[in-house]
Order: sequence, then structure tokens, then C-alpha cells
Amino acid sequence: KNPVLPIHSLRFLLDLGFDTDIPEIKAAVNEILKHQDNNGVYQSLTNIPKHYGGAGVDVFSWCLCDAPLLLLVLLKVGMDYSKYIKPGVDYLVSFSRENGFPCAVSQELGKFRGPGRKDDCCPYATLIMADLLSHIPEYRNTSAAITSVEALLSLWQNSLEQHPYMFYMGTDFRKLKAPSCWYDIVSVAGVLSKYKFIQHDPRFMEMIALIRSKQDEDGFFIPESTYQKLKAWDFGQKKFQSPYLTYLCLRILERLEQE
Repeated sequence: KNPVLPIHSLRFLLDLGFDTDIPEIKAAVNEILKHQDNNGVYQSLTNIPKHYGGAGVDVFSWCLCDAPLLLLVLLKVGMDYSKYIKPGVDYLVSFSRENGFPCAVSQELGKFRGPGRKDDCCPYATLIMADLLSHIPEYRNTSAAITSVEALLSLWQNSLEQHPYMFYMGTDFRKLKAPSCWYDIVSVAGVLSKYKFIQHDPRFMEMIALIRSKQDEDGFFIPESTYQKLKAWDFGQKKFQSPYLTYLCLRILERLEQE
């Protein structure tokens, strides 16, 4: 949820159009490549306290709520798919279930699991896996992608009753917020808009209608929620139009016109 975590900062820069021509981005990609497990999944330095089921020490490992982001970065910078990306994607997809993706971690993190029922999906893991798969032609229309999309739509439809792992789709979720690095309506609608087969689904159209209703007479959007650590950016305030938030929202709406 911290927008200034290195992985979120890196994704933000890539979204703005920067790439590995920037030395710092190239260095970050090289660091990602240094830590890959035997299943092809890239690892982050993590410390899970013992009372949460972890080892209580810094260890390179992965969670299903971060590993897809590292693979997505490698995709966006143009790394060879077969060599650097496909093995990890194949392995993570093996965790797919009928209700999306669960809270899953690598063996280095022991028995750690988030605050939810084992059989529930993890909404954030499901969201970022849906995002990752939307960029991969061989996976875009598979059951893993389709069930992830359906899981997110179902959570929206049943938002009053269902909030697995304490991920809610209530009032705060429905506020416009940028950048898209967590679980909110702009982030979720942004991922769902990449899947053409749901573009007339009434649940998705309800999300879109809510976003459209917040557009001002100039066609811009004003943030309704912010990350305090990013208050210096145009999307770090709630009084004025935000060009970047407007870009995110218009990108969603434009995808609906590309049928």
C-alpha cells in the first residue's frame, strides 16, 4: 500500500514512458534479475515477524501480492519473454483457483498468510495477476485470467457482504486516487478495461458509470483521496484538476471505445 516502495516507483516511471535508457531504471531491472528462484519467480527482500508465521529475518522470497509486479516490470522493459518471464508466469498461474488467486508465499516465508480465510481469494493478488496476464497473449483468454476477472467483478457485485483478507470495495475504494498501485476503483477498473469480453458486463459498466460521474465540465478529474507521501504531485491534493489522474481515467474510457 506504500506508494513509494521501489516496485511501485519503478512501475510509475515506466507508466510515464521512461525505460532502461535511464541508468537508475536499468540498475533496478538488473537487481530484479539477480534474485530468481528455481521456479522462475523473482524475489524481494522481505522480513515477516515470527508471530505472523515468518522467520523474523531478512530473506529473499516472494508473495503472490508482489511477485507478479516484478514479472510485469520485466515485460514492460522488453525482456525476453521465454527466457526471463514465462517460467515464473507459468508457476504463478498454477495457483489459480475458481475464485481467483489465493494468498500464497514462497517456502522461505514459512506459514505466513494474510488476515483471511485460506479458501478465499486474495483480491490484490488476483488483481495484479489479472493485470500481468492481460499483457501476455498466450494467457489473456485462459481460465486463469477469466476467473480472476470474474472474481473481481463478483467482489464488486457483493461488496456489502464480501471483503476477503480485509479488502473492501466501500466508500474509500470508490474514491478517485492515483497512482494505480493498490486496490481502488481506478486501479481495478484500469485492469478490467484491458479485457474486452467484459466491456458490456453490467457490473463493469457500473464501475465505469461511477468514474464518468466524477468527470468535470472540462473533462478533467479531481482526486478524492491521496497518498500523503505524494502530496507534492498534481494528484496529491483534492481541490484541483489532476492531469495524471485524468490520464488514468481517460485511458480506461478510451479502451471501451476500441472494440
